[in-house]
Amino acid sequence: MRNLVPRQLAGGILFALLLSVTSQAAERTIAIEPSAKQVKRFERIEFTLPVQAVAQNPYDPNEIALDVEIISPSGKRISLPAFYDQPFERQRRGEGRGQAEWLYPVGDALWKARFTPTEVGAYTCTAVLKDRLGAARSSAATFECLPAAGKGFVRVSPSDPRFLAFDDGSPLFPIGQNTAFVKDGYETEGIFEKMAAQGANYARVWTCCEDWGMGIEARKSVWSRSWGWNPPFAAMPGPEGYHSDEKCVKISGQAGAAVEVSPTRRLALRPDTKYVLSGVVRGDGSAGLSLEVPIGPDKKPIAATRKWTPFKIEFATAANQWWLPNFSLRLSAAGAVWLRDLSLKEAKGGPELLWEADVNRPVRGYYNPPDCFLLDKIVEAAEKDGLYLQLTLLTRDHYMSLLAKDNTRDYDEAIASAKRLLHYAVARWGYSTHVAVWEYFNEMNPGLPTDRFYSELGEFLEQTDPYRHLRATSTWGPSKKDWNHPKLDTADMHYYMRPATKELFKDAVESVRDRAKFFLETAPNKPRLFSEFGLTEDNWLRGGRGNDDKEFVHLHDGLWTSALSGLSCAVLPWFWEELDRKDMYHHYKPLTAFLADIPFTTGGLRAATATVSNDQVRIVGLQGKAGAYLWLSNRQSTWWKIAVEKTEPTTVAGATLAVEGLPPGAYRVQWWDTWKGVVVEQQEVGSGAAAVQLKIPSFSRDIACKVKR
Repeated sequence: MRNLVPRQLAGGILFALLLSVTSQAAERTIAIEPSAKQVKRFERIEFTLPVQAVAQNPYDPNEIALDVEIISPSGKRISLPAFYDQPFERQRRGEGRGQAEWLYPVGDALWKARFTPTEVGAYTCTAVLKDRLGAARSSAATFECLPAAGKGFVRVSPSDPRFLAFDDGSPLFPIGQNTAFVKDGYETEGIFEKMAAQGANYARVWTCCEDWGMGIEARKSVWSRSWGWNPPFAAMPGPEGYHSDEKCVKISGQAGAAVEVSPTRRLALRPDTKYVLSGVVRGDGSAGLSLEVPIGPDKKPIAATRKWTPFKIEFATAANQWWLPNFSLRLSAAGAVWLRDLSLKEAKGGPELLWEADVNRPVRGYYNPPDCFLLDKIVEAAEKDGLYLQLTLLTRDHYMSLLAKDNTRDYDEAIASAKRLLHYAVARWGYSTHVAVWEYFNEMNPGLPTDRFYSELGEFLEQTDPYRHLRATSTWGPSKKDWNHPKLDTADMHYYMRPATKELFKDAVESVRDRAKFFLETAPNKPRLFSEFGLTEDNWLRGGRGNDDKEFVHLHDGLWTSALSGLSCAVLPWFWEELDRKDMYHHYKPLTAFLADIPFTTGGLRAATATVSNDQVRIVGLQGKAGAYLWLSNRQSTWWKIAVEKTEPTTVAGATLAVEGLPPGAYRVQWWDTWKGVVVEQQEVGSGAAAVQLKIPSFSRDIACKVKR
C-alpha cells in the first residue's frame, strides 16, 4: 500500500512534523533591503525581501502573505503587498533577417516590493510574513522622500467626474491607441516612442493574451496552441493514475509517431553552455520500445519499460547558439510511451527553462514569469515616454464559463482567482503613476450576471491597492449596467465602422457622433472612454474598401469628433500594427496641440450652441465659462468620398459661424489647421448679448476654432 500512512503511525509522524515546523519558525528571520536611502516624490523605490518562506504556490496570498508595512511622514499606515519575481536577462538578438527578443532567466526567484511615495519626508518600512510556519517580522528600514515635481496618479476628476485628472488637479485627456498584443517588447517600446513623439499620451495594453502575446495568467504550452488546442495529454497510467488527478504526455502509434516540443516563444539559450534535458518515461511493454529525443550529440533512444524511469540528456550549445530549436519526441517502434516532468536547465543548475512543458501547471493562479518581466519593461517604457496605460488583466475565456450564475461555487472561484491576480498586479505594477486603469476584461459577455463579481473585486482593490487606481471593464456590446456600476470608475465603449452599419460605415464623423450621443445619454456621470475604434469588414477584420483609405481619413475624423463631443478621451484605434507599418502617428499631434489648454475639468464644458451659415459644414464642439472649442468639417470630406469615390470636397468660402451663450466681453479667436496643428488665422471679436459672430476662413476638408476670453 505505497503512499499510505498506517493509522497507528500517523499521530507520531504528525507530531514530528509539527516539531520540525515549530523549530523552523523559531529560527528563521526575514529582512527588508531598500534600493536607495533617498527617492524623489512620485518615483519608485524597490525593496528586496530575503525570506525563508513555505508555500506550494508563491503566487497565492492565502498560502503566503508577505507585505511591507509603511509609515509615511504624516503618520499614515500603508500596507503594501510584495510579489514573487524571477529575474531575467534581456537582449535584442539577430534571428534570420530580423531581430528577436531574447529573454533568459537568471538567478534564483526572490521576493520584492515596489512603492511610490507621495509625501515628502522620512518613511519607516517593516516586512511582515505569514505562511504555514506562522508569522515573522523584519527590523525596520527607513528612507527619505525628497521634493520633486510630478502630477501624481490618474483619478476621476473631483471637479468634474466626466473627465480624468491627476492628483495635482491637471486634466488627462487620453489620446492614443491600442497596442494590445505584445509579442516582442522591443517592438512595443518602439511604438511607444513614435506615439510619444507625435503627442500621444495613452495606450491600452493587454496582459491577458493567450499564447499569441503577453499573457500574465494564460495557458502557454509547448504541446499545443490555443487556436487548435489538442495536446497529447493523458491520465497517469497504472496505480499512480488511480491515486492522482495529474496528467502526463502520451505518445502512441506506429514507429515514427511523434509529438513536437514547441515553446510559444523562441526558447533562449546561452552560447558555450552545458545543459541537461531530463524527464521520466514509461512504456506499455511493447518489445524494443524506446523514445528518440534528437538533442545533443548523443542521440541514443531512451528505453521505455513498464516502470517509470528517469533520463538525462546532456548537451552543450555552440559558440554562436542563442536559441533552442523545436524538437520532436519520436517512437522507435509501435506502442505507447508516457512522459512526465520534462525539464531543461543549465548543467550547473538554475531556473527552469522549459516551464511551458508542465502539463499540470494551473491556468489560473500561476503568473507566467517571462510575461511578468515583459510587463515590467512595458510599464518602464510608458514612464519614459510619458504614456499612461490601461492594462487589461484577466484572460476572459478562463473566467467566462464560471460567471454564468452568480450563486455557484464556480462564480466564487472566479472571484477568488481574480483577486489573486489583482493582488499580484497591485504588488508588481501598482507603484507606477503611469498605470492609469486596471481593466478587468476585454469584451466580456454583457449578458452575464457580473454585478457581484465587479462589486467584490472593487471592494478588494479598495482594501489592497494603496494607490486606488481606476477600475474598468469592457463588453462586446453596450452594457448600461457596467457603465453605471458603482465599483467601476469608467465606462468603456468599443465600436467599429462596418458595412453592416450602412451609411454610417462611410462617414466617421456621423458614426462617432451617433455613438457619442448614445454614450453620453447612457453613462452621464462617469469618464467615458472610447477604447476601441476602427474601420473593418463585417467580420471585424481589417480589409475590403477600408484599405482604400490610405490617408486614414476615418481616423482623423474619428479623433476630432470624439475629442470635442463631450467624451473623456479621443477614440483609441485598434489596428496598431497597420498604424505602425504605415506610420500614421502624425494624426495625434495636431489634436494634442489643439486640446492642450482646454479646461476639461474646470471649464464647466457642455455641448456648444453654434450654427454655420453654410449647410455644407457640420459642427462638433464644446463651450464653457472661458470660451468655445469647435471643429468644423465639410460634409463632402468623408473617407468614403475621398478614398473610394475619389472626389475631393469643394472649398467652403465666405461662411460665418455664430456661437451663442458666451458671456459678453472680448474674445480672441484662433483658427487651426487640423492636419498640421498650427494656428492659421487669429481674430479679436466682441460678444454681444446674443452670439459671437465669426467669419470662417476658407477650407476644404476641416478646420478647428478656439474662442477664448
